[in-house]
Amino acid sequence: MKSFRVRLAARATMMMAGTLAALAILTYASVRETLDSQINASLLNVASIQAASVTDAPAGTMRFHEWDLTPDEAAQVRELNRFAQIWTRSGRSMLRTRYITNDLPLDTTALRQAADGDLVWAEQRFQGFRVRSLYYPLARFGPAHERHVLQIAAPLDTRDRMLSRLKLLLLGIMALVTTLTYAGSAWLARHAINPVNEIIAQAREIGGGTINRRISAYADSEEYRGLVEVINTMLDRLEDAFEAQRRFTADASHELRSPLTALRGELELARRRKRDAAEYERTIDSALEEVERLSRITEDLLTLARSDAGVLVLRSETVELAAATEEVVSRLQGTAVRKDVTIRAEFDDAAVVHGDPDLLKRLVWNLIGNAVKFTPTGGQVVVRVDRVDHGARLQVADTGPGIPPEAVDHIFERFYQVNQARTGGHSHAGTGLGLAIARAIADLHGASVVAMNRDVGALFTVRFPPPRVVG
Repeated sequence: MKSFRVRLAARATMMMAGTLAALAILTYASVRETLDSQINASLLNVASIQAASVTDAPAGTMRFHEWDLTPDEAAQVRELNRFAQIWTRSGRSMLRTRYITNDLPLDTTALRQAADGDLVWAEQRFQGFRVRSLYYPLARFGPAHERHVLQIAAPLDTRDRMLSRLKLLLLGIMALVTTLTYAGSAWLARHAINPVNEIIAQAREIGGGTINRRISAYADSEEYRGLVEVINTMLDRLEDAFEAQRRFTADASHELRSPLTALRGELELARRRKRDAAEYERTIDSALEEVERLSRITEDLLTLARSDAGVLVLRSETVELAAATEEVVSRLQGTAVRKDVTIRAEFDDAAVVHGDPDLLKRLVWNLIGNAVKFTPTGGQVVVRVDRVDHGARLQVADTGPGIPPEAVDHIFERFYQVNQARTGGHSHAGTGLGLAIARAIADLHGASVVAMNRDVGALFTVRFPPPRVVG
């Protein structure tokens, strides 16, 4: 797998190479067009002069207007010289410049087109070098030359050498700039990636024993501040989750240890001496109570673990919240009567939610059971189910001592117990998981659950969203 540095350098180099190639092609084409235009203008100018020269003799004789040069001098200025020859329409040579010993190469197609009155350009080879020819119709100068065509040729050696040098120069510039671009891009990418490598190195040093450490590399750099903040925020959440997990494990161990210790003590005490049947029954009953408490704790822990793992199965169906709540109230009436606590219920049958009926009943049970537990003798628990904003609302109010202000934000945490502050000085056995499970079930159903104090006692409110419409 290629590194980001290599990919960045390669892409920058390819972009530069493509740009240079386009510029080189445009430059080469522009220079070539300029040189060809100059040669064409020169040929046309010479052709006009020579055509006027060979056709101005009254007797009809033809002669070229030429420099008076020796053969050696003509060879030295060959690249500046222009070769001329006159042809008939049939391709017979009538006259040629004195500085060439052989006929110019003839393009018969161009000759016929020029004889018909057109100016025609052609490139050919002559005496080992390339020439560009202009076929110029002499019929423009009178009927006496109607079938005559003037051919003016110019050597292309200088033009070709100039274009070859330009091509080599452009290729060299492209190679040099491309190499420098790759080297510069690689250097820039390496320096741009260094902060990321330092952030990674610091992140790798953070483990379970150093979860409180944070990333400090380039935290003050505008370009990397966002990345560092995101990582540090994630580490904050991980530390909170780690600490919550540690507390959860410690609290769970403590909660499980208490009934196990009590159960072991009861059994060891029963073995010390022989007892009558009534004493054994009391010991067994006490042991069963501890076993039942262990079962509740284990079931609650399993429910929370499934909720955390996202595998808590939700059997989704339409549930009449009033009917489900009424069933829970009837089951808790016995407990309330034994405490001399009155449960008053107000139901709106139109309150409907979409969710798991068993989990919803457990949520209601935990809230009402919690209210009954903390309501003193002679007190009252009010349960209200109504329809609000197309959704449903469950409210459970008690006449207990209320929730201490410092505990309101923690009341739904696992194993959190208000101890004596909410019990009125009386001991109430519990696992500290009931409200945590209630919130987990509410979250699973997209509902919100909040706790607050009233003038007398506490109020728990659960708001359910409108049921989904199945179409």
